[in-house]
Amino acid sequence: MELYLAIILFAASTTVTPGPNNIMIMTSGLNYGVKNSIPHLLGICFGFPAMVIMVGLGFSVVFEMYPLIHEVIKVVGIAYLLYLAWLIASSSPTSLEVESSKPFSFTQAALFQWVNPKAWVMATGAVSAYTSITSDIFSQVLFIALAFFIVAFPCVGIWLFFGVGLKKYLNSPKHQKIFNLSMALLLVASVIPVLKELVVQYVV
Repeated sequence: MELYLAIILFAASTTVTPGPNNIMIMTSGLNYGVKNSIPHLLGICFGFPAMVIMVGLGFSVVFEMYPLIHEVIKVVGIAYLLYLAWLIASSSPTSLEVESSKPFSFTQAALFQWVNPKAWVMATGAVSAYTSITSDIFSQVLFIALAFFIVAFPCVGIWLFFGVGLKKYLNSPKHQKIFNLSMALLLVASVIPVLKELVVQYVV
């Protein structure tokens, strides 16, 4: 249960923080309204979990052939997550303005995940850090994808439905700093169970 909670925390903290998906869906909501932006929202909510599954299944083949690689990638994944937390915590308040000529379609939003740097960090980091070769990789990857699917609707949806208010809130340097620090702490908390597992496995 601790590991499952960690995955949920990781999924929520990384999904709700400012990034290409959230900034674009917020701007789409402001410019085109909620109704016209629903395909964009659904494309994110379905597209990223699908990406997680594809990345995870690709990893599983390599892990079965070379088990040591899984442990190496897990350490790298944890480092990525901590680095991402540091970037979030230390980032300076920035403008969230972004231009968009027309709202994304479902397909465009889903395919965008594959060129979204944050999505790659989230997908590879989650799969490498929260899977274990001692259990069924497929079921673990499915749970990770399900976690992202569940949190995507509220975490991305809030940027769509409350875009104007949230943008004003985050454009306040003090409030944005508090928000960033809170998300960074959640991110660090999400990797603690994995760190404990590595310590027990190789140190204790």
